[in-house]
Amino acid sequence: MKVHEYQARQLLADAGVAVPEAVVVGSADEARAAFEQLGGKVAVVKAQVHAGGRGKGGGVKLVKSAEEAHEAAAAILSKPLVTPQTGPEGVPVNKLMVAAGVDIAHEYYLGIVIDRAKRCPVLIASAEGGMDIEQIARTKPEALIREPIHPHLGLQGHQARTVAYRLGFEGDQIKQAASILTAMAELFAQTDASLLEINPLVLTTSGKVLAIDAKANFDDNALFRQPVVAEMHDPAEEDPAELEATEHGLSYIKLDGNIGCLVNGAGLAMSTMDIIKLHGGEPANFLDVGGSASEQAVTEAFKIILSDAHVRGVLVNIFGGIMQCDKIARAIVSAAKIVGFEVPLVVRLEGTNVDEARRIIDAARADIPTLQTADDLTDAAKKVCAAVKAA
Repeated sequence: MKVHEYQARQLLADAGVAVPEAVVVGSADEARAAFEQLGGKVAVVKAQVHAGGRGKGGGVKLVKSAEEAHEAAAAILSKPLVTPQTGPEGVPVNKLMVAAGVDIAHEYYLGIVIDRAKRCPVLIASAEGGMDIEQIARTKPEALIREPIHPHLGLQGHQARTVAYRLGFEGDQIKQAASILTAMAELFAQTDASLLEINPLVLTTSGKVLAIDAKANFDDNALFRQPVVAEMHDPAEEDPAELEATEHGLSYIKLDGNIGCLVNGAGLAMSTMDIIKLHGGEPANFLDVGGSASEQAVTEAFKIILSDAHVRGVLVNIFGGIMQCDKIARAIVSAAKIVGFEVPLVVRLEGTNVDEARRIIDAARADIPTLQTADDLTDAAKKVCAAVKAA
């Protein structure tokens, strides 16, 4: 689960990290008032969306008066924000953060992620923080400092001080930076985060070390024990189809292709997408109905897949263990009555109750003219790719 920058900043502030004052607003008039509230000198107006690269997309504006704050807010709120991470369609902006400006002497990058190879969190830091940190990571990997964090002991004091020193901090600045590093590591562990970033961490001209931007992602599976984080969820930032899928216990992720996939099991779903690409197609989604989905949930899965205007064909690939094939077959018939199948539908079923499932499918073929059956996964992928191409 992702949260907005202002929410991540609040989590850092609650953990003891120094963060400049800010106000969250929803209109240009509120932005004007927020500028005055922050002292009426210099502020930054920032779009609050779940996408990076906001500065490059025009979603971050430095303002020096209340009227400039009003104008910047109105401009950002008036149209979708397009960044390198949103695609050309952009994302709507519903909230802004107006933050007090600071005099920056230097910018740094701090981040914590899970290193799956080392099986532990790893702290990543660089003295070359800011908007182009991704480019620096690609072209100057030596500029990145990596420090493993012990899963049980956490980030040790000597590690935090060493990283602060390597970043170039001096004197009291080392203590400030080390304190922030330690607080970040503790927050990461305590909130079941999968990503925590401060970019940039800044050294001000007066010698203070501050976090002026923050990003945080959290493990969805741990939200049951993270009520504070769960409350930060913003449905407006989620794909409506993905939200609908979650309500029915389905795992759905929209992709850019045109062949819808309905599969049981994450591994089988990924294999299905791979074999579609192998035979010249492009998957339109990842959709795992799981091992115990109801007939109603499976019917909803078809409705979600077919709600995507780009879908030109659907591949159903079920290997029944806990999931019963006849349940899928009945859901196909039910979905055909509710939403119809105007695009090619290829069904491959194996496993529990497969004979009954095939009987149901065969009986329904007269009413679902686009329906084809397949003997195995390769046959299914070839048929759906050919049908979509022909259509």
